[in-house]
Amino acid sequence: MKEGLAVYWFPISKEEVDRSSLRESRTLQLYSQQCVTMGIVDARTALGQKYVPDGKLPVAVLVQADGTMVSKIENKNGKLAVGDLEKLVEAEMKKRESAVKEKMEDAKSKAKAGDSKTAIAELRQVAEQKCMFPGKAKDAVKELKKLGVTDVNAEAMPDGPNFDPALSARIQKTMSAGLKAENDAKYTEAQKFYTAAVNMDPNDPTPLRYLGELYRHHTGEWEKARTTFDKILAMPADPLSRAVALHGLGKMTIHEGDFKQGLGLMEASVKEFPLALAYRNLAVYWNSEGDKAKADQYTRKALALDQHDPFNLIFAAAFMAGNGHSDEALKIARENEALLCASHNLAAI
Repeated sequence: MKEGLAVYWFPISKEEVDRSSLRESRTLQLYSQQCVTMGIVDARTALGQKYVPDGKLPVAVLVQADGTMVSKIENKNGKLAVGDLEKLVEAEMKKRESAVKEKMEDAKSKAKAGDSKTAIAELRQVAEQKCMFPGKAKDAVKELKKLGVTDVNAEAMPDGPNFDPALSARIQKTMSAGLKAENDAKYTEAQKFYTAAVNMDPNDPTPLRYLGELYRHHTGEWEKARTTFDKILAMPADPLSRAVALHGLGKMTIHEGDFKQGLGLMEASVKEFPLALAYRNLAVYWNSEGDKAKADQYTRKALALDQHDPFNLIFAAAFMAGNGHSDEALKIARENEALLCASHNLAAI
């Protein structure tokens, strides 16, 4: 990490990760696109030994770019409160924003006093904070232009997301309604909810991510999907949203016949953020190319992300059947026969 902050969450188990509300926090997700890295870390790693040497889990720590710990959130009755972590990050971001604001005001005072050289130097420092504080950076660029500096461009700095709690609550409610409609195969209704959430905050990549996948996977409106994914990639989106966009673009590109470019997009997706879906589709690609070793490699990577996910198991079973492990494949398929994809693969096996 070269700049910004990082939140490291050291869970006690995978079950905690699966059920924790930390993964659903809009506030934390939005900060992750403003140079606040979010990571789920195994306490047995070097980071774990550094920040949680006593092994008392679960815990979350906030650290600076140089690795210095800012603060720590301890668990209460074995659980981490998402509200406590949100407040911790918000407090540190406000503290840093106040420092940036002070530097901005000092630069303006220097400019009025005729000390343009110092003013320009300080304003450039503020402009460099475009990832963490895009609004303040844009203001600094405007002030720089007043002083004759033309080598910085405010238009290239995207606006930051809206952190208003009331708006966040409305967006989360709207997105939940959209997801329910999508799961019920009411795609037109889901599209309306997702679009409404996008309109509430165009700088939040999560509603765009869901909308783009709906266009790509369910309604088949690939032009709309492309436009939506391109919007995500044009903003400072969180790694998960970028990974979903890159995977979606890669899948469509392969289907349209440009295999090399599509492969590159899907490889870029898993480098951005590991998705089981992307790994599975990389396995499909290399299987179709006759490279069973790479197909097996990516299948195992998908399984490593979640060894109990039925889709990962069924997918692995299909490849096992083709690689001489039909008995093992048949066992997995039969155990998950209730799933539609399992039924398909059971027939294939």
